Amino acid sequence: MPVNLSGRSLLKLLDFTPDEIRYLIDLSQDFKNLKRTGTPHRYLEGKNIVLLFQKTSTRTRCSFEVAGMDLGMGVTYLDPGSSQMGKKESIEDTARVLGRFYDGIEFRGFKQSDVEELAAKSGVPVWNGLTDEFHPTQMIADMLTVKENFPTGIKGLKFVFFGDLRNNMGNSLMVVCSKLGLHFVGCGPKDLKPEQWLIDECNKICEETGGSVEFTEDPQQAATDANVIYTDIWLSMGEPDELWAQRIKELSPYRVTKEIMGYADKDAIFMHCLPSFHDTNTTIGEEIAEKFGIKEMEVEDDVFEGKQSVVFDEAENRMHSIKAIMYATLK
Repeated sequence: MPVNLSGRSLLKLLDFTPDEIRYLIDLSQDFKNLKRTGTPHRYLEGKNIVLLFQKTSTRTRCSFEVAGMDLGMGVTYLDPGSSQMGKKESIEDTARVLGRFYDGIEFRGFKQSDVEELAAKSGVPVWNGLTDEFHPTQMIADMLTVKENFPTGIKGLKFVFFGDLRNNMGNSLMVVCSKLGLHFVGCGPKDLKPEQWLIDECNKICEETGGSVEFTEDPQQAATDANVIYTDIWLSMGEPDELWAQRIKELSPYRVTKEIMGYADKDAIFMHCLPSFHDTNTTIGEEIAEKFGIKEMEVEDDVFEGKQSVVFDEAENRMHSIKAIMYATLK
């Protein structure tokens, strides 16, 4: 049966079937081919979208803007200071106004409940560009990147995430791996695991797809024979800087190093959703080095810049996957 996502919102991948997720990955590859060959694809000319940001971003904003313009759409960007949502105007009222102006709404913010309400009240497709709980648009780009590096098939691959397992990336990677039949391993402190309801849900999904979910505090065990090793920054946007000392103490044992990569399969890839603190060439990186004496946080620079790293392919794929998501839901 053909996949039809017209009119749907993308809020979390728990709402999508494995076939629907695979469709979006394949469509992303099609759009990547069109972009690479310079083939025009203004398939959504005449439509307009709005990007509603509570949290700033480089990749998410640029991906949506370029993807929207490539598809022929008008794009409006509202930064955290340009909207009254949640201040002078409720989420519900904002949704009902924007739904009258625009054909689709992207939301990047804090609460998952906010993006859910936007979708419920706006009457148009809403795309979750990141909340504190989930990051579904990133997942399509990530799985496209994995597929490009394992063209014989991604089902059954060992996919390991190091770090804070209960953040939006830990949650979302566990979900997408479960949906697509990969073996997800979360490696980090046991008190930083995802919520039990989500683990239980993913285990149920795995019964249907052949995937698995596992957690360990042993980095060597986690990395051994891994096909994909993935990590993320240790402090999410919006969390107080006072948490740095605690996170560095908790998560330093789970830094991705050359030694860790050495335990993985010889063809393993390293992934990161960016930004990354792999050196001191940022204000935060420099401050952390001065205060705590460490020059690399979640990943060593040698790994980030190494031959197994696909982080910039992954970043580019955000544009192609977001284009696919918007086209599939607006066509």
